[in-house]
Amino acid sequence: MSQLLLKATNISHSFDTELFSNVNFTLTPGQSTAIVGRSGSGKSTLLHIFSTFIKPNVGEVLIFDTDIYRLKDKEVEALRRYDLGIIFQFHYLFKGMSAMENIEVATMLSDSPIEDTLLAKLEIKELMDQKIGELSGGQQQRVSIARVLSKKPCIIFADEPTGNLDKETAELVMDVLLDYIKENEAGLLLVTHDESMALRCNQQYRLEDKVLKEIL
Repeated sequence: MSQLLLKATNISHSFDTELFSNVNFTLTPGQSTAIVGRSGSGKSTLLHIFSTFIKPNVGEVLIFDTDIYRLKDKEVEALRRYDLGIIFQFHYLFKGMSAMENIEVATMLSDSPIEDTLLAKLEIKELMDQKIGELSGGQQQRVSIARVLSKKPCIIFADEPTGNLDKETAELVMDVLLDYIKENEAGLLLVTHDESMALRCNQQYRLEDKVLKEIL
């Protein structure tokens, strides 16, 4: 595998107005990076560009040395299924299913086992038989994170994963994410408004005035 998990070059994007221009970014194995910025600055859009969901107006995104926006639909689906983990602020779980069934959906698609140690770290091991609708918002978010990590992704894209959590639970989630990165030589790209969470990553950027700048 290349020493670069992700390389983005000269990324510019607009909707009604320009969000950002000439963004350059790399992510390497074992690296955790946070992007902070005010609401509406475009940081979630940038995350979606890096993670195959929005094609930029200008620029190139390589994952494992492959231009993701030149892949066929089936190739993109395989990349998302096996190599990328997407954690959203809103968890998108199946409410009529149990917590375990929600996790199994992802692991069956990727042929990965569910590890009890991961469930224990997230403090949800005893909740596996409960329906999603019976769980609190924080418990649901931890189930969604377990669902992502259980498939052993090489890159984790996390969009405000602790935004709706209390401080103690947010710290627990960050512990689990950062441990996963170290243990699996994966990469983490975190978008957050919480600078205390961003500081736990080993690299921080700020998206401001249409420019992505590293915080030194």
